[in-house]
Amino acid sequence: MESQNKAIKAHLESGKTINPMEALISFGCFRLAARIKNLKDSGMTIEKEMKQDENGKRYAVYWRVT
Repeated sequence: MESQNKAIKAHLESGKTINPMEALISFGCFRLAARIKNLKDSGMTIEKEMKQDENGKRYAVYWRVT
């Protein structure tokens, strides 16, 4: 879990966005919302936008606010 937090933090700090599918593929993270909460609790400012795919499935896209 801690290594996932570090990897996701570095990803966001590089100016990239992340969504649950990217987190699973890139970092093996099944619970992106939990990792985002950990990062927010540690002081990182993160925003999100809810999106919808072509099948109507909703998902969040997260990014770091500087």
